[in-house]
Amino acid sequence: MAMAAAVETLTKWQSPCVLCPRECRAQRRMGETGFCRVPFSLRLASVGPHFGEESPLVGRGGSGAIFLAGCNLLCAFCQNWEISHGARGDECDVAHLTRIMLALQESGCHNINFVTPTHYAPQIAAAILAARESGLRIPIVYNCGGYEKIETLRLLAGLIDIYMPDFKFMDSAAAARYLQAPDYPEVAKAALQEMQRQVGDLEIINRVARRGLLVRHLIMPGYGADSMAIIDFLASLSPRLYLNAMGQYRPCHEASRYSEISRKPYAAEITAVRLYARQKGLRLDER
Repeated sequence: MAMAAAVETLTKWQSPCVLCPRECRAQRRMGETGFCRVPFSLRLASVGPHFGEESPLVGRGGSGAIFLAGCNLLCAFCQNWEISHGARGDECDVAHLTRIMLALQESGCHNINFVTPTHYAPQIAAAILAARESGLRIPIVYNCGGYEKIETLRLLAGLIDIYMPDFKFMDSAAAARYLQAPDYPEVAKAALQEMQRQVGDLEIINRVARRGLLVRHLIMPGYGADSMAIIDFLASLSPRLYLNAMGQYRPCHEASRYSEISRKPYAAEITAVRLYARQKGLRLDER
């Protein structure tokens, strides 16, 4: 499908909204907010070079992070809850977003990193096309929660250079409890398979990522067996998959309501997950 036609289809899917697997059908053009808590207009929470991302994204110039308001997962333990749950941000049209992308490139950023992009897929796609026509050369990163609709991802094919999804849970009960998405494991597996099909393994040139799949997994307290199951799947997806097994979980937002995740993971839990990933042959981010 031609890129312009893909943007048109994505825009149609935004109201009533069926962009993500929840298919909440919110009339966002009419001002309704769906599960993601935002209407039709794109909202920017913050923009700028970001140096806290994975090492192949940061390089020397940083990752050009564009943090977007709202989220289609709204995890109970979200560490960014003011932006995702609170949906705080300033309205931004496609023309302004295009200028921001070009400015981030001009500032020396190695990529454009859209954080929680799913519910704004039409505006993002349109801005990528416009920015490329105006000289954008650096990769586009789709930094998402892993809860993605295959049909939406297929319309983004050719626009996204680096997919960076989370894989949160293989346990559907945990996904239902903390994400309100019992279908998350199956949806995420299918989404990662499509991402891998589109962009392949992460390619790193001169220590900077240019294209491919980079997966994040937040190691949760008491969920070591679930982490191992996720690693088994990732290893089956590709023996060279690049993984950031993150150990920085802390109880945030509503996590204190759940006694089992109201603590940080023990050092031994983090070590065990990372060791298992290495034994499976995955490439681990060492940042």
